[in-house]
Amino acid sequence: MSGASRLSRRDVLLLSLTAAGTLTLAQTVKGNVVEQQTIPPRPPALKPDLVKEFVQVAHGDLDRTKALLAQEPALLNAAWDWGGGDFEMAIGGAGHMGRRDIAQFLIEKGSRMDIFVAAMLGELEIVQATLRAFPNLSASHGPHGIPLIAHAKAGGREAKAVLDYLQALRADKTGL
Repeated sequence: MSGASRLSRRDVLLLSLTAAGTLTLAQTVKGNVVEQQTIPPRPPALKPDLVKEFVQVAHGDLDRTKALLAQEPALLNAAWDWGGGDFEMAIGGAGHMGRRDIAQFLIEKGSRMDIFVAAMLGELEIVQATLRAFPNLSASHGPHGIPLIAHAKAGGREAKAVLDYLQALRADKTGL
């Protein structure tokens, strides 16, 4: 079979396991023992109306956010598509609305935090480290096309240091 790529025994095994619908995969080798990991079946999709409601209430209603999350913990990192690629998670709504209380509650529960929420929360070190690593993110936009600097403004006095930093970056880029 010259010119054709050959599959290893491991590749053939993994392909056959996948084709057979088996949910156990060889995970790691420790000494001579191969450990196995069982992959749980995917749960059913969340109800779209519930995801939309959760994202909406997280823009401003802490009590309802808590109630919905208690009802369905899988909502924590669920995203709603407002259309045109405008995906938003509950924490994103809290972020651009300046709802520190809701964002912190969601983070305590394990929600994914991004640079936009970090800016609103006034997490200067996180924002600085992220922008040092990826400078072009200073011009990126969060949910609904809201820019990073607007998230810092939404954070109020707790985010003033982030706002000052972002304004200084903007001034450096524009020469103002």
